[in-house]
Amino acid sequence: MTRDTTDAESDSDDGIDPVTLEVLRNQLESVAEEMGQTLIRGAYSPNIKERRDCSTALFDAEGRMIAQAEHIPVHLGAMPAAVDAVLEYDPKPGDVFVLNDPFTGGTHLPDVTMVSPIAPEGNGDREEAIEEPEIVGFAVSRAHHADVGGMTPGSMPAGAQEIYQEGLRLPPTRLVEGGERREEVQSLILANVRNPTERRADLRAQLAANERAETRLAALFDEHGRDTVVSGFDAVIDYSRERIAEEIRALPDGTYEATDLLEGDGITDEDIEIRVSVTVDGDVIDVDFSGTAGQLEGNLNAPIAVAKSAVYFVVRCLTDPEIPPNHGCYEPVSVHAPEGSLLNPNSPAAVVGGNVETSQRVTDVVFTALAGAAPERVPAQGQGTMNNLTIGARDGSFTYYETIGGGFGARAGRDGMDGVQVGMTNTLNTPIESLETEYPLRVERYALRPDSGGEGRFRGGLGLERTVTVEADATVSLLTERRRHAPKGVAGGRNGDTGENLIDGESVPAKTTVDVAAGTRVSVRTPGGGGHGEPDERDEAALEADRSAGKRTDSNENAERSG
Repeated sequence: MTRDTTDAESDSDDGIDPVTLEVLRNQLESVAEEMGQTLIRGAYSPNIKERRDCSTALFDAEGRMIAQAEHIPVHLGAMPAAVDAVLEYDPKPGDVFVLNDPFTGGTHLPDVTMVSPIAPEGNGDREEAIEEPEIVGFAVSRAHHADVGGMTPGSMPAGAQEIYQEGLRLPPTRLVEGGERREEVQSLILANVRNPTERRADLRAQLAANERAETRLAALFDEHGRDTVVSGFDAVIDYSRERIAEEIRALPDGTYEATDLLEGDGITDEDIEIRVSVTVDGDVIDVDFSGTAGQLEGNLNAPIAVAKSAVYFVVRCLTDPEIPPNHGCYEPVSVHAPEGSLLNPNSPAAVVGGNVETSQRVTDVVFTALAGAAPERVPAQGQGTMNNLTIGARDGSFTYYETIGGGFGARAGRDGMDGVQVGMTNTLNTPIESLETEYPLRVERYALRPDSGGEGRFRGGLGLERTVTVEADATVSLLTERRRHAPKGVAGGRNGDTGENLIDGESVPAKTTVDVAAGTRVSVRTPGGGGHGEPDERDEAALEADRSAGKRTDSNENAERSG
């Protein structure tokens, strides 16, 4: 059973009654959602306008998240590090900072973040005059740009060994100062990326998204009064913290451990171990990655902000989904990883694969550990990879990037979903019509992989196969996982199928960058999800009764959504 804010028995500590708090919470979340819609509508690249590989959120003046749109988990959980980094640069009203440096607030270089101080004009309900705008919060947008320079088109090279090979690196930098755009900064960015016209349009869309936040927040000040809205920031954070703490207290105290493996880092093919110890103690959770592999030569290193983001995601999945997602959800959770390790690397480590692939494995291993505390809430393993496919021309004429869905793990009471994104990503696919219009690519096959989900009382979701013919000379980069270690079933359920990458019908490694000639065919077969429960307990009669009663299966539900 979930509990609404309106069920609170008394006013919050900030003097806001429960009804007003609930209204404000929804309005603040709607501001973040409107930011996202502005960014998606204004973007030029299919990666943002079609796949929606972007995220938006609101923060208070202290750098605490107060509301987020329902976008990309790996973006959102790591966003506070970006705001903390900008706060070190003394932001002023009218400024906009741009950054992507994973060692100074970013995740990986293609994720470009904009942070704007919000300082609406207007007095609201204040009796004293406001002589000059004051910063009450920050608008943040983060978008995966299809290219930010580096050694390969798309800036996702499988063989990178240092961050300098992965693209243009931006510490927090004023793109706008005092309301005036710094054209020299934008020119510097655009001179170091492929397809600068597309990049310019996407940067403008991010600026528009952040501007939308200030406009909407000013309207809330007019509606409720400045002091009420600012007090609401504290109130929604306090409420979420109390709700999360309550959920954690319901878990049995103890220390729960697990290990999992990454399948090489693009330089070596050897397995890489991630080890976690999760301690539940009253209303707090401590997550310790001591014993995890050291910093890698290849690019699967994940900045600590990415590791934290994955942990926060798991905690949110195991607690009431109706709890408002904000800084309050993070406060009871602490995350530790040794400096110089896979999950807390030192510069100039390559990290582009850490954000997209290592984050998925962190999610898997923390889920596995917490299954000891809440087995009924933890599904079998999903595909555990984003299946990153990048195809681009070295002359910069095009760059296509896609993460491809696969099987979702079966749950204690339902089959896993087919052909969906799992874990730390939440993107759509690029529609075939858009893909073939925008790029010299032709989609030959896009289908579910039959029987790829693990058998069980509830079966795992099916993986996908996507085959593309490249109609121009290009560079293909693949960053994938679960090609030799299958997604695990639970409670007697069978493992899902592993994935496979093929170029002209020949199997290639999970991490690959290769130049190809026009006419080359690239196929990505994604993993299925693990099954849940003993297969001989599967009650086909009950499933058929559900279908006869008109209940939608997960597969039908997913097909309806995709269509």
